[in-house]
Amino acid sequence: MFEKLLSVFTKKDSIKISDAKSLVRHNIRIKKELLTDAEKEEESKAVFEKIEMLPEFKKAKNILLYWSLNDELPTHDFIEKWSKSKNIFLPVVIEENMVLKSFTTREELKKSNLGVWEPENQKQYYKSVDIVIVPGVAFDKNKVRLGRGKGYYDKFFLNKKILKIGIGFDIQILEKIPNGHYDIKMDKVISMSHTLE
Repeated sequence: MFEKLLSVFTKKDSIKISDAKSLVRHNIRIKKELLTDAEKEEESKAVFEKIEMLPEFKKAKNILLYWSLNDELPTHDFIEKWSKSKNIFLPVVIEENMVLKSFTTREELKKSNLGVWEPENQKQYYKSVDIVIVPGVAFDKNKVRLGRGKGYYDKFFLNKKILKIGIGFDIQILEKIPNGHYDIKMDKVISMSHTLE
């Protein structure tokens, strides 16, 4: 029902892409609120089992992840597990840009003004990473990503050749979402029931 409504809206000149994106964000937020902690953990386990099987992941040494918020696919256990054998980086927002800092332990993370947990004392990492595991509000079958609207990841990806893997709950995978020319597609999108390549 929601996707039919969205497709009707986006065909009309009266609605802007930004309004259509807001509609998607609102709808996904409502659906996420219905997920239990057990369901979140089950979907997270399934997603990261798929990622661990990827040849690109097995070869990767430097990986950019995100320390999940309560409404995102949980990443904490996965980060702590793999930080023992790979270099895991987390995004840190400085002014309007996203920079990378090493993850060492959960205890050294500090909550930012945006409510995101970030490495506090690590130096910025300026070299390239092999894989970016990307959160999103929604993804579609064409691997288009809808973020929270700040554009930090889109700016970070400009002029970089990095494997981009979008991850989320099954409810975040839609048939089609509105996008602009500046929205950068993912190389893969993975949820519990979907693997889009």
